[in-house]
Amino acid sequence: MSSPTLFFLRFFITLRYFTDGVQLKIVNNCKDTIWPGILATTGHPTPNHGGFRLYSNEQVSINVPGKWSGRIWARQGCCFDQNSGKGYCESGDCGGFLQCNGTGGNPPTTLVEMTFGTCKSALHYYDVSLVDGFNVPVAMTPEGVAEGCDVVSCEKDLNVFCPSNLVVKKDGRVVACKSACMAARSDRYCCTGEFANPQICKPSVFGHLFKAMCPKAYSYAFDDSSALKTCRASRYVITFCPL
Repeated sequence: MSSPTLFFLRFFITLRYFTDGVQLKIVNNCKDTIWPGILATTGHPTPNHGGFRLYSNEQVSINVPGKWSGRIWARQGCCFDQNSGKGYCESGDCGGFLQCNGTGGNPPTTLVEMTFGTCKSALHYYDVSLVDGFNVPVAMTPEGVAEGCDVVSCEKDLNVFCPSNLVVKKDGRVVACKSACMAARSDRYCCTGEFANPQICKPSVFGHLFKAMCPKAYSYAFDDSSALKTCRASRYVITFCPL
């Protein structure tokens, strides 16, 4: 039989784990079904096997442990075999499977990125990124905290304003908008190689367009000052098609 000391030690560890954890409420406010994809950073658990279906006006809550790090995005226009889980998505596809299981989304995708504390800082870092392009509007909102924690978002449908040379179409419909990096595939636009320096790599004309439409999102790789936010909340609401 366990001793009282051992019982309370286990209880404390369980309570500490729960307290340090974070809840993510994922909401589909889009007119159509989406298939959220989840990619955890190496060494972190992947909730819901990395992918699931979310009908219009449906929401789901998932719990992640403290210090979790990863990204979430929406997949659209998906069709999967009920038995094998194999299929495809028109945007955000992760290797042709319903459950991404460690595979990232095929860009262009609007990314929600987060790191919930580290061994050096208890703060949560989070952002919405257009560095890999855009496919679905999204917002991430902290809940249950005092003032000072900001919303990050790209609430407008950039597919409507996407320049013709960045457009991705499926069956004649615009389903996504490439980033300048993806379209040009050059160090200058990707901030890589000799341009991997914030003093050298600056936003392209398309980056400026993205920023004008979505000022609360990353428009290019070194857009930290206005896009990366910090908070310390127990729950965050990720809403696709927030408007």
